[in-house]
Amino acid sequence: MSTAAPHPAGPDQLWSVEEHLEDILTTVRPLDPIELQLLDAQGCVLVEDVTVPVSLPPFDNSSMDGYAVRVTDVAGASEEFPAVLEVVGDVAAGHAEPLHVGPGQAARIMTGAPLPPGAETVVPVEWTDGGLGEGPVTQMRARSLAPEAARGDVHVYRPAEARAHVRAKGSDVKAGDRALEAGTVLGPPQIALLAAIGRGTVRVRPRPRVVVLSTGSELVQPGEKLADGQIYDSNSFALTAAARDAGAIAYRVGAVADDAETLRSTIEDQLVRADLMVTTGGVSVGAYDVVKEALSHVGDEDEAGSGVEFRKLAMQPGKPQGFGSIGPDHTPLLALPGNPVSSYVSFELFVRPAIRTLMGLEDVHRPRITATLTADKALSSPKGRRQFLRGAYTDGGVRPVGGTGSHLIAALAHADALIVVPEDVESVEPGAEVEVVLLG
Repeated sequence: MSTAAPHPAGPDQLWSVEEHLEDILTTVRPLDPIELQLLDAQGCVLVEDVTVPVSLPPFDNSSMDGYAVRVTDVAGASEEFPAVLEVVGDVAAGHAEPLHVGPGQAARIMTGAPLPPGAETVVPVEWTDGGLGEGPVTQMRARSLAPEAARGDVHVYRPAEARAHVRAKGSDVKAGDRALEAGTVLGPPQIALLAAIGRGTVRVRPRPRVVVLSTGSELVQPGEKLADGQIYDSNSFALTAAARDAGAIAYRVGAVADDAETLRSTIEDQLVRADLMVTTGGVSVGAYDVVKEALSHVGDEDEAGSGVEFRKLAMQPGKPQGFGSIGPDHTPLLALPGNPVSSYVSFELFVRPAIRTLMGLEDVHRPRITATLTADKALSSPKGRRQFLRGAYTDGGVRPVGGTGSHLIAALAHADALIVVPEDVESVEPGAEVEVVLLG
């Protein structure tokens, strides 16, 4: 959680992107580890190395449906001169019925079943008559339909080398091996491995709980009818989805009207389920930008180290930003601008790294590469501002998508990258190399 208030700054100070981000990342701390059931740990970061208590597979087992035999008994077998072996019974996966394969004998074996003592190899059922005496078969008949196939004789038409179609004990991992190392994000394959080695719980940093709320009396819930002067609330949906994409458990709060007391009350109510709070809108200099007013009295504002600071950043879009901690638990809060593109770009640059830091990840940033600008004309950028333009990246090239307006959300849906234009660059010609933040 947050441990200190942001660095104080004068009202006219212009912060760089790096300064603002550094302030966030030095304030936000990884969440404390907890023990979770496997499925609850999906998406979480492992905080300890996990060693293998039992080898995988734990015993030699068959990789095919067929017959467990001795190598010498099928040497030289062919369709013209098949090896004829006595079937002594079935070995099914999960059944521990004791069977021994002696000279001239075979055990019908199923995939995953342990190789019985005395057997040295497995002959696939397709190389046999399935014990039915009717020539080569393609599969075994169900035991309920042909119980006689579990006894009697089987004709084998091909030889098999030693250990053929046998999965050796420990061929996947051996007891004492390191299965997973600390810092691993637990996805489905990692959950599968933990289950396979018998781990029912695991120690991880939990996925952070992120509460997202948008502000503005003009905002209407999608699905409702718009009145004059109203627009649909897209920001809270976009940021909630983005928070989940970053690895968080995200809660979306409906749009809050431009009333400081209502906003203050809503935020205080949400603190109980938040490891991080994100607001969008109400951070500029308008008469109805109530976030500043509301956040100056949220929770226990007298608690040492609490407080939210509002800043101007040398970037476009996203100049107005707010950051700090609120309430008795010093819950981090990032206040983002309300224009859709400004809000989303700000999330990618500042909120996503904060979420990934709370998760305990080492690499918290989106990948950045260099690409060739494929625009039809030069890109202009305001002096002294770092510009982030929406772009589409393909095969080493990137092209702008949509205009520069921070309200142009349609183009955002077709962008998978941000084109970065530095503060000291006012024009970028087609064919120039540019820095690109990959969003996909």
